[in-house]
Amino acid sequence: MPRRVRLGSPFQLLLLACSFALAAYAGVRLFAGDWFGVALWIAGAALLHDLVLVPLYGLADRLVVRGLGAAGRRGRTSYVRVPAALSLLLLLVWFPLISGMTAQSYRLATGLSPDGFLARWLLITAVLFGGSALLLAARAFRVRRAAKQRPTADH
Repeated sequence: MPRRVRLGSPFQLLLLACSFALAAYAGVRLFAGDWFGVALWIAGAALLHDLVLVPLYGLADRLVVRGLGAAGRRGRTSYVRVPAALSLLLLLVWFPLISGMTAQSYRLATGLSPDGFLARWLLITAVLFGGSALLLAARAFRVRRAAKQRPTADH
């Protein structure tokens, strides 16, 4: 008996159609100006990501896992991975402004100063890692408290 493919609710289908319409509108607006430059940037970013950044991500992750595994703390890997991934994603998004490569075009397009993006990125990175450290400390506190409340085994 063939499996019947279920469609979503009418609201889900409407939401999906709206998201496709919004993506098509954004694509048309994006390619309206310098379509060749945008296409070149997308292809270059994909190649840079796949050929350079993914091996670096893998190497850094392997080093973190190996280092925490050697210390007997492999379960704490996510407390480093998550803030590092979010911080690197923000760096990737803000890199043109952090490096100053697009400072003039940013100022002309928005009328705002591009200064301060490096400080903001560093502050957000510190908050991400600090929050992760607080979550790790709270987890360690709960584990210790649970271990103290556990009755001792009689032998």
